[in-house]
Amino acid sequence: MLNISNNPLNKTVHLRGYKSTERVFHKRHYKHFNRFLLGATVFGIIVLFLPWTQNVRGNGFLTTLKPGQRPQTIQSPIPGRIEKWYVQEGDYVEKGDTILFISEIKNEYFDPKLVERTGQQIKAKTMTVESYEGKVNALKNQISALDNEQKLKLKQARNKLMQSQLKVQSDSIDLEAAKTNISIAERQYFRTEQLQKEGLKALSDLEEKRLKLQETQAKLISQKNKLLVAKNNVLNAEMEINRIQAEYTDKISKAQSDMFTAQSSLYDSEAQVTKLENSYSNYEIRNAMYYIRAPQSGYINKAMQGGIGETFKEGDRLVGIMPAEFDMAVETFLEPLDLPLIHIGEKVRIQFDGWPAIVFSGWPNISYGTYGGKVVAVETFISENGKYRVLLAPDPDDEPWPSQIRVGSGANTIALLDDVPIWFELWRQVNGFPPNYYQPSNSSAKSEK
Repeated sequence: MLNISNNPLNKTVHLRGYKSTERVFHKRHYKHFNRFLLGATVFGIIVLFLPWTQNVRGNGFLTTLKPGQRPQTIQSPIPGRIEKWYVQEGDYVEKGDTILFISEIKNEYFDPKLVERTGQQIKAKTMTVESYEGKVNALKNQISALDNEQKLKLKQARNKLMQSQLKVQSDSIDLEAAKTNISIAERQYFRTEQLQKEGLKALSDLEEKRLKLQETQAKLISQKNKLLVAKNNVLNAEMEINRIQAEYTDKISKAQSDMFTAQSSLYDSEAQVTKLENSYSNYEIRNAMYYIRAPQSGYINKAMQGGIGETFKEGDRLVGIMPAEFDMAVETFLEPLDLPLIHIGEKVRIQFDGWPAIVFSGWPNISYGTYGGKVVAVETFISENGKYRVLLAPDPDDEPWPSQIRVGSGANTIALLDDVPIWFELWRQVNGFPPNYYQPSNSSAKSEK
């Protein structure tokens, strides 16, 4: 049974027909299967050395490349009440087209002739300004006339003072002459009196000399009186000069005070005119805001405020609009660990939601249904979802993106990194290591500088 001896019984004894024999001595041949396993093993080893493109995956959605081309809402800068709609959802509007008309809800703007009445107030205040300007000019002329008159009066008074001073000098000289004359008359009188005593002169000659002496004394007294009068005139002339200066200083000061008061009123009126002009401009601009217009050409998406007569506050969203012309882009989010691997200008493969695709992340050339993109912006601050935002634009060297895609739809992105063998990628995945970190050529050049 065990074929231990040199006489094998299994060759001479027929053992078929027994179940135990069938189970023990049954042989299965795996010739083709073994060849298949060997070939598969060789093929697997070869595959391990094939190149594999490392990549970083991310999820995002479609957006626009420029901020001004993204969907937006139209707000009203003033509170109001909806009066009339000129469009409906889905309509196409050109830039500047009227979307709806609103009315005022604040009582200080209820007057329909508010702008016109403000213009009338501006005209009245402008005339007030002109009146004050005329008053200021008249007071300036008055001050100039008083100043000229003061100069003439002072000149006249100084001339009179000079005349009085000259009169004092003249009277002083006459007084000295009178003193000389009285000295002469006294000597003549005394000589005549001596000669009359000696009998050499007659009495009549003595009386004549006495009369002449008295006349000379009277002239001396008169001349002294004239001198005092002249000196008094000098004092009066000096007092007149001081009086003129005080009088005209008071008049000019009063005129200047009136002029400054008029100028103050003038400046106050000009400030009021400026304030009214500001209010006039604000009212005009506010009236133009009653018509809500499209900021750019596009399609009306959704009306946030509906109905007629509904009120809203300033800054409330009224209607959403989607620009008609825009440059498509993809906004994707990456983990902080993968952010250092992304650089401006790198190639990215994109799979759009709703578009069938067969993706081989490590072999982008074999992938089907994906489209090329290029990194144009990398956010430097983390987003609310704990990831970093990356903006992708269409790759000009790749196939154009489908024209049917819409802003807001989802997209899966695959950022292509370094090329490594498949065995290295498997080893990296098993150990949980990050992809190979590398710098583009332009970045390395900048770092060397």
